[in-house]
Amino acid sequence: MTIVNRRNAILGWSVWQVGKMTAKRKAKQALETDNGMRPGKGAAALAALAAAGGAALIWRRRSGSDSDS
Repeated sequence: MTIVNRRNAILGWSVWQVGKMTAKRKAKQALETDNGMRPGKGAAALAALAAAGGAALIWRRRSGSDSDS
């Protein structure tokens, strides 16, 4: 008796197909919200704003330290 036989191949193929459909459905549901926007869009904008603020702070400190020396 071999491990790879027709029955196990069909069973594996069907599990793979069902798993793919389930993953696609869950991914689609994760992207849908009440207003159709992606979740986390506000968090991404906030992170970008924080990064820009941090870069401005560092740039300002570095340019200020050159004039103090």
